[in-house]
Formats: sequence, structure tokens, C-alpha cells
Amino acid sequence: MRMIVLTAFLSIGLAGEGAAAGMSSAPPDDLAALEQEWHDCVREAFRRQPRTQSRAASERSALDECRAGEDAYVAAAMRAEPSSGGRGGRRGLTERARAWAASVAAGVIDPVASWFGVLER
Repeated sequence: MRMIVLTAFLSIGLAGEGAAAGMSSAPPDDLAALEQEWHDCVREAFRRQPRTQSRAASERSALDECRAGEDAYVAAAMRAEPSSGGRGGRRGLTERARAWAASVAAGVIDPVASWFGVLER
């Protein structure tokens, strides 16, 4: 998952300068600042990787170098999520079943019903 996030941000080409060394300058409750510092650290660490190693190795090394910033960001994000009975804000089984049934109705039942409507005419 982290590799996908890193690849997405590096392919976009967002150039950030700075916070490669320390990740503690942002307040622990400021998600946007923590995320920006972590992304800046990853970009800077990736730029410092040797050109002779593979892209995947460079990405892994950059992520390893900035693990403290990632951990701080993830911890702050988890604290900020509304708690819903210990599920971390995720939808319950009943809600997911209803959403699935609605998607089936939209994707299967509605077209079949419209076909029968055409046959009746």
C-alpha cells in the first residue's frame, strides 16, 4: 500500500523541499501538516537514492528512511477518525449488505425489468 502511495505521488511530480531529516515540526493533531512533512521527506529521500539501483529499491529505501513520519501521520489519522463501536469508522456488515443489494438492483434487476416492460408493449 505504501509503495502505491509513493509511486502515485512521485509520478505526479509534486516537488517538495525540506523536511527529510525530522518529522516533529508539525503539531501532532495537524493531519495536513504531518502528511505534507511525510511526503516531503519521502520525495527528498527518493531523490538521494543512487541511480544505479532499481526504482522499487529506491522507493523502499525512501519509505524506510521516513518511517517515523509515516508512523506519526498514521497515528494522528487514527486518533482523528470517529469511533464507531471499535470499528474505526468502517461500515458495518448490514450497511455493506444493503449497499451490495442496491448495486445488484441497479445493475441487474432494473435492466431485466425494463426488458419485460418492452415485451409488454
